[in-house]
Amino acid sequence: MTTTKKAPATVRRKYTPGDFDLQVKRSSAGFGLFANEAIPKGACIIEYTGRTLEPGEEFTARSKYLFEVSAKKTIDGSPRWNIARYINHSCRPNSEPEIHKGRVFIFAKRNIKPGEELAYNYGKDYFDNFIKPHGCRCVKCVQARAKTASA
Repeated sequence: MTTTKKAPATVRRKYTPGDFDLQVKRSSAGFGLFANEAIPKGACIIEYTGRTLEPGEEFTARSKYLFEVSAKKTIDGSPRWNIARYINHSCRPNSEPEIHKGRVFIFAKRNIKPGEELAYNYGKDYFDNFIKPHGCRCVKCVQARAKTASA
């Protein structure tokens, strides 16, 4: 008897953020965005929104909340109503951004527990230029430094 394995079905993403209860509050890196309820793996959590910058404006903008969507499009997520701007960097993230049709959506990489801070990896360039010089404050790196200090 021969058995054939089915190829895994391609998961179609639903690019509509869920109506999750999220809260901005203090975190190890300043302010962070926290889940007040469980968020299932694969769920679209929130959209990163803001004004689209004019070409070249990303070099003169003084915002810390720029998200490069493509070589021709950058979103300035600095308005406070864009609570996705409070999602911090992590070297062991629980979420990930995905660009779809020129928009940025944040998806859960795994099940997220109530009270857990949302975090995604900001990428090598951002990390090397802005985080590394001051030391990463994500949970993984803080725990690693604590272990090294106590050894």
